[in-house]
Amino acid sequence: MRYLLPGSMLLLSLTACHESATHDQGASRTAAAPSNAAQVLAHVGTNPGQVGRGTPLAAAAGHELAAFAAGCFWGVEDAFRHVPGVTATAVGYTGGHTSDPTYPRVCEHDTGHAETVLIEFDPKRVSYSRLLDIFFEIHDPTTLDRQGPDYGDQYRSAIFTLSPAQEQAARAAVARAQKQQSQRIVTQIGPLQPFYRAEDYHQQYAERTGSHGCPIRQFSTEGSATL
Repeated sequence: MRYLLPGSMLLLSLTACHESATHDQGASRTAAAPSNAAQVLAHVGTNPGQVGRGTPLAAAAGHELAAFAAGCFWGVEDAFRHVPGVTATAVGYTGGHTSDPTYPRVCEHDTGHAETVLIEFDPKRVSYSRLLDIFFEIHDPTTLDRQGPDYGDQYRSAIFTLSPAQEQAARAAVARAQKQQSQRIVTQIGPLQPFYRAEDYHQQYAERTGSHGCPIRQFSTEGSATL
């Protein structure tokens, strides 16, 4: 269920907020994969930073972590799993004011958590700045608490930083992206709070099911996003 009705009528289906809107908007959606998707990519892992449920994160030696919220996390994760240099991804919840959030609770819009993708990457192969540029390519950063038909604070645009250097890079990326936008960018930037890994059925959803139903723009590993 993506749309919450007055009176908090919550559909507690397995796929909760996501499944219903993929059916009524399917024809207008595009796959979250690079336009040069024929390129064969190396295996991407599923345990970035030894992710848990609010536990401390620790990237592998020589690797770094990044965290982005850009709407439906199924599509956002799929996009970043196609980026050379990304070594692992997982989806989860962060940025809220409740501990141990679950997907049905996040869909009630009262936890403050955003659907977020945690990324582990090799900075020798892809820079954090390039990940930021891809983040802005694959979603609309000018819509507040909404991406396409998905609305609510869990779909907000946000960059969760893990260091002062990442915060500086994020603000520079906003300035770059703003030059390409006619509307003001509303992306939030703030330090990463405890990250709670989402339920197993959400992990690598597009890759496991072959379903690309989230409103994520295609991108090129060498250029800008395409619709």
